[in-house]
Amino acid sequence: MMNILSRQGKQGRTPYPVKVVQFGDGNFMRAFADWQIHIMNTELDWNAGVAVLQNRAGGRSAEQLHEQNGLFTVCVEGYRDGQTVREYTLVESVVQGMNPYKNYEAYAELAVQPELRFVLSNTTEAGIVYAEEDRLEDQPQSTFPGKLTALLYRRYQVFNGDPAKGLIIIPCELIERNGETLRDIVLRHAAKWELEEPFSRWLREHNLFCSSLVDRIVSGYPQERAAEMEAELGYQDPFLTVAEPYHLWVIEGPDWLRAEFPAHQAGLNVIITDDLSSYRIRKVRILNGAHTALTPVAYLNDLNTVEEAVNHELSGAFVEALIREEIIPALDIRAQELHQYADSVLERFRNPYLRHQLLSIALNSWSKFDARLKPSLLSFVQQQERLPDRMVFSLASLIVMYKGSRGSERINLSDDPAILELFQQEWEQYDGTREAADRLVSRILADARVCGGELGTVAGLSERVADHVHEIAELGMSQALAHFLDTSDRLIAAQEGED
Repeated sequence: MMNILSRQGKQGRTPYPVKVVQFGDGNFMRAFADWQIHIMNTELDWNAGVAVLQNRAGGRSAEQLHEQNGLFTVCVEGYRDGQTVREYTLVESVVQGMNPYKNYEAYAELAVQPELRFVLSNTTEAGIVYAEEDRLEDQPQSTFPGKLTALLYRRYQVFNGDPAKGLIIIPCELIERNGETLRDIVLRHAAKWELEEPFSRWLREHNLFCSSLVDRIVSGYPQERAAEMEAELGYQDPFLTVAEPYHLWVIEGPDWLRAEFPAHQAGLNVIITDDLSSYRIRKVRILNGAHTALTPVAYLNDLNTVEEAVNHELSGAFVEALIREEIIPALDIRAQELHQYADSVLERFRNPYLRHQLLSIALNSWSKFDARLKPSLLSFVQQQERLPDRMVFSLASLIVMYKGSRGSERINLSDDPAILELFQQEWEQYDGTREAADRLVSRILADARVCGGELGTVAGLSERVADHVHEIAELGMSQALAHFLDTSDRLIAAQEGED
């Protein structure tokens, strides 16, 4: 029987000190941040251990990672310089894994670690939020910013406000100005909790909140190929994760940060800059926007992975046209540069080794639509004075997906409970008529929980979305998508004839 991965044979090495606290234990951060820290430790002797915290009260994934002594394997697989690569890295940077909901004392002790210098996070776009109900005395607070505020306050108290004990906080959530947003929420908690003004001053002056952008496609555990890979490795690893060769981390910060976080010296594609806006808008609108738009369209058409979706005749044509004819025209960046980036994105989507599950992209879809697609939709309407047809169809598809079923199969949706409750209530009232589709869509788009209710104010959007919702619900995605593409092609041909 094959052994489970452990630190067997490595007991002689002194564990790295905790230099990084990481909120989020998912596949992405392990194959992105923890993988890079491992390389920095190996190549530069950076000597940094990572304490990984579980986001949610339920489950015990971080604890299981701890029981595996923090070890896990990243398989980098795909194309590099035109050549196929498969590279395994046994990542040793994680030294602790814990669930703060179950072991709050151990979590609180992280604040007093003398070598602690960095905080990283990836709690999804829905994670950086202010919750009025969070209290300092909670063990722990319900939100990531609440937990972080309490952790920083304990560190401030233990070290008597020592300027040298401030931290560098680099959130990786895909929201605009993530560092500044997180800082403002932390300061808001400090004020709400009536913490002393010197603490707020210490937060502002001696802690660095960096906005950042992350870019790597991580497909997670290779369910269908795990036995083959583990036979190559010689051990079982339930945390085995597959990622593409490409990676990019853009961090907005001062020049001195390069010395503190010298990833570029290890050959990693990490850019520290004074303005990441152009990197962010290109990546979030094109790569992440395409992911989010494609997911409900392809999944409701009985496709399960990104590769299947972009190689499919209908959904592949849909997503490429969406990128080139709707997302790119709404961006104020040179079109040639954007089309070249789009070429690389579509090539990455077609990576046959990733098996990137559409349902994993569907996590918190409405906060993702808000951050990734709503800005493109609003910009397109403003510039073109018409609705972007494919984004409208995708929006309708997402509403249908949140009915929670694909044929007879139940969809395991994961989102804010209030969002899930809203859709359940609205779909229960849907009787299959066109009028019912109008009512359902107008109420959903006007609800503040769905993209701030802003979509409900866009002229003509609700009616157009309702058309598609009714057709998808009545005909199924395959027929509805084929009809949409046929109609769209004829409309474009007619417009070109008029020109």
